[in-house]
Amino acid sequence: MPEGDTIHHAAKRLRAALVGSEIVSIETPHPRHAADRWPERLQGRGVRKVDAHGKHLFVRFNGDLTLHSHLRMTGKWGVYERGQRWRRSPRRAWLVIRTPEHEVVEFDGPVLELMTDSRTRFDRRIAALGSDIISDDFSERDFLRRLREDDPTRGIGDAVLDQRIVAGLGNIWKCETCFLAGIDPWRKIGGLSDEEALAIVREARPRMRDSAENGGRITTAPGGKWAVWVHERAGLPCRRCGTIIRARGQGDDNRTTYWCPRCQA
Repeated sequence: MPEGDTIHHAAKRLRAALVGSEIVSIETPHPRHAADRWPERLQGRGVRKVDAHGKHLFVRFNGDLTLHSHLRMTGKWGVYERGQRWRRSPRRAWLVIRTPEHEVVEFDGPVLELMTDSRTRFDRRIAALGSDIISDDFSERDFLRRLREDDPTRGIGDAVLDQRIVAGLGNIWKCETCFLAGIDPWRKIGGLSDEEALAIVREARPRMRDSAENGGRITTAPGGKWAVWVHERAGLPCRRCGTIIRARGQGDDNRTTYWCPRCQA
């Protein structure tokens, strides 16, 4: 699933292509949206803003209408110059927004809906989200409050994936930043000090912000363009201490957690 840095980077690319540009056409080729009349409802409206909160992306049109998307495991936003070949099949396109210079395409998006701006503020799925770890106004106080209101027996590695506690963190960054903070992801919330819990988001925040700005690349360990400390390295020696990296499913969703039993003891 794309994590918050990937979604914020997509929002940055969409913003550059759409805000202030003439919208030549809007198409909804997927049968699911054939009866929604989005091209007619959005005709003549410019895009005034594109923003993200956690893993949710919003394309905001003039006149109080907003396209809301969540890519989940399969979706992807693409921004192409006019005439450039798309990287996925046109049959997988759900939404196409054309300007004189660009084609913005949403592929395979399981959550794609048109709503009013006010609904984006009060919709329970969105209003319940925690503070966005990438945003300028991320609140450590809000993060701690929500964490302490949760089940104290819950493992911290599972808790930080809960978008109601902190929005934007996904499984890769969870594994990497628990390692960098020296925190065992299986430790129970109730056994962590505030400073230990904050160490995880403080390791994640600058790295995710840099990734959002520079292309959604994850590099936390030495070694180049793609280098991680623990994620998907089960059975391999820790880059820091040589101990074998372990992996096990965690939480109700059974997301695979990777950790070094020595560095994170």
